[in-house]
Amino acid sequence: MPTGAAARIAGVRVGIVDVGANTVRLLVAARDGDEVVAVREERVQLGLGEEIERTGRISEEKLEETTVTAETCVRRARKLRCAAVEVLVTSPGRQAANGRELLERLVEATNAPARVLTAEEEGELAWRGAVASAQTAPSTVAVCDVGGGSAQIAIGSLPGGPAWVRSVDIGSLRLTQRAFRQDPPTREEVRRAHEVISEAFDDLTPPLPLGALAVGGTARALRRVAGSRLGVREIEAATEELLRRPSRQVAKAFKLDGQRARTIVAGALILGEIQRRLTVPLEVGRGGLREGAALMLLDATVAATA
Repeated sequence: MPTGAAARIAGVRVGIVDVGANTVRLLVAARDGDEVVAVREERVQLGLGEEIERTGRISEEKLEETTVTAETCVRRARKLRCAAVEVLVTSPGRQAANGRELLERLVEATNAPARVLTAEEEGELAWRGAVASAQTAPSTVAVCDVGGGSAQIAIGSLPGGPAWVRSVDIGSLRLTQRAFRQDPPTREEVRRAHEVISEAFDDLTPPLPLGALAVGGTARALRRVAGSRLGVREIEAATEELLRRPSRQVAKAFKLDGQRARTIVAGALILGEIQRRLTVPLEVGRGGLREGAALMLLDATVAATA
């Protein structure tokens, strides 16, 4: 990058508002070389995915709550001198019958560009954000992101980008709703969850990477239980540990919020399936979807002012 461009991008901030199945999150970010630096991060728990799984759509109350939350996030980003702000909707926009209405309301309320990410776009952005934030990475790396409503796997080479991206329409919140009734889940419920996962992953045959990064809320939560390296034994041991106590005790023991504690077993089972198919341990990464989106928006913003 020419010196002038580097100087311009160093002083630019952008804002990403991520409307997901569990939360609405704000990332205000700048760039330091190839890495995204967080200036401010916020999150609000809304649980859209739970309502979508139960009724197939987003209620009027949740639509209003989501738009107000996103509007607040965008206003905060602008007060922090962001040159550009973008609203990204993940699985709720794809899975809800009224996902289009959600998007239209977000555009009207925030007066900011907003779009529903395809599953492939979500996986690609997570890959770029994770790789940019990694201290070291092998030449071929997989990035997996288990969200509340879906799971993305992207595999690519360095330098370059993801060449293989797939999405599985099951996430930690969605699997919890479908398979679990007891807290903690019973062995029969865990068996049922494995069947749901197996069916969802049935046709998935990824190319084998040299290494893998796990990003997103599920991976960060599981790191508190199992550590930053998630191999077969670590994931199985963590799952057994989590199944010994109800979610309120899990939340207290590992300093998780109640919603995350309630869905972490399902998330661990999904990550276990991904790890088994990739055949390499998962290292919990620092970046992800929002960081990847911020990188893209930073580049676009600087290019527009060149």
